[in-house]
Amino acid sequence: MEITFPRITIQLTFNCTFIKTIKMEDQNFKNHAKLVPLFHGATALLLLTGLILTLVNFIRCISNDGKLLEATILMFLFLIAFFFFWFIRTFALGAQDRAIRAEENLRYFTLTGKLLDSKLTLRQIIALRFAPDEEFVQLVERAIKENLKPSTIKQSIQNWKPDYNRI
Repeated sequence: MEITFPRITIQLTFNCTFIKTIKMEDQNFKNHAKLVPLFHGATALLLLTGLILTLVNFIRCISNDGKLLEATILMFLFLIAFFFFWFIRTFALGAQDRAIRAEENLRYFTLTGKLLDSKLTLRQIIALRFAPDEEFVQLVERAIKENLKPSTIKQSIQNWKPDYNRI
């Protein structure tokens, strides 16, 4: 973007790469799950520890006639942060799940001319995304007929189609 004032030109460059996806060499059933240590580990642990400590502080303030207002506010702030942490992940996964359902429905329609059967659960459809086109239709039919669990669907895939975009 370029902003021009009389006698002054300012050029701004924006780098929109916030999350760098690290691609695995060979994604398969054993290594396809993605955990972000700072988010899933450190942040969750810090929030949980803070929540427990604020609850202890709140209980102490009740029993000792301490500063109940400050303890209540602190406890509510940690509860809000904990819920915020939980829902950020839940909402993002929900949006990705909807996108995967639409993509796999389109892929099945492209390959067969029909929409996916409504008997398939969302978890089954998400598991089917790793199947290449050559295995996809047969695996869909098998998943419907045998009501396969998502883990069984993933284990049944012979030539794993990696998904590096899931966050």
